[in-house]
Amino acid sequence: MGILDGKVAIVTGAGRGIGREEALLLAKEGAAVVVNDLGASYDGTGKPTKVADEVVEEIKKAGGKAVANYDSVTDFNNAKKMVDQAIEAFGHLNILINNAGILRDRMVFNMTEEEFDAVMNVHVKGTWNMTRHACAYWRQQRKAGKDNKELPAAIVNTTSDAGLLGNAGQSNYGTAKAAIAGLTVITALDMRKYKVRCNAIAPQARTRLTTDATPSTKGIMESTMGKPFDALNPVHIAPFVIFLVSDAGRRINGQVFRVVGNAIGFLKGWSTVDALTKGKEGWTVAELVEKAEEIRKKIPKKETIQDAMGMLDLKL
Repeated sequence: MGILDGKVAIVTGAGRGIGREEALLLAKEGAAVVVNDLGASYDGTGKPTKVADEVVEEIKKAGGKAVANYDSVTDFNNAKKMVDQAIEAFGHLNILINNAGILRDRMVFNMTEEEFDAVMNVHVKGTWNMTRHACAYWRQQRKAGKDNKELPAAIVNTTSDAGLLGNAGQSNYGTAKAAIAGLTVITALDMRKYKVRCNAIAPQARTRLTTDATPSTKGIMESTMGKPFDALNPVHIAPFVIFLVSDAGRRINGQVFRVVGNAIGFLKGWSTVDALTKGKEGWTVAELVEKAEEIRKKIPKKETIQDAMGMLDLKL
């Protein structure tokens, strides 16, 4: 018996890394899984491969249920077909994990329009495409009173500290990941009445995106390999995701968490920490100039990616 017996899930970008571990653990806990992966390189280019088949085969060998899907999440109609595939193959849909992503890093003054658009399309449009079609299905089921198998339902999106905290050279990726955090909060509000919850994780793990695509972090990402506890192994991300989509996480909605190794970070997001007010009149430019130092001192210290890695006492 698994915590997800009878559930049906879609995982995008599930051929490698974090998505693969999520798909494997979903199946181990009893869910039937649509394993989506285009099979391209970390930048979205190159000859597609059938890595999704390998994950499906691994799931089936372990006694689980899975089917492969090779479509790009950037295509609105193919995203709908993926939702339909899950329903046709397994009867319904309960879980959507939006994990697909690519990287094309470059400093903002050198980045091309195509590099910006490609990353935004996969991360933002891809996440929205899948979310839109899954939510339309769940809303339809709720309105029809079909709450026994399809609902409650859960979405987990994948954001990043590159968007939440900022990271040089990733104006496309960071912007996309910040947008996904916003999409998560709004989807949670839109779908609450339909018994659908939506949360996001900002994972830190050793994948192609943090080694092959980002040589500057390869050293730190490989620093835990071979140790008694390999904190940056992507296998450690999946358990919290499975918890979120299970019935045990049904009261958690609209939240963003950092997940790394054996640590779960609870993030507050944008919130007012102080204010500068002036009676019943508006500020003039001259008054604000006089208050410049006071304004500067009220600005809170921002957490950095280096601070976030400190959850594991690691140093970039």
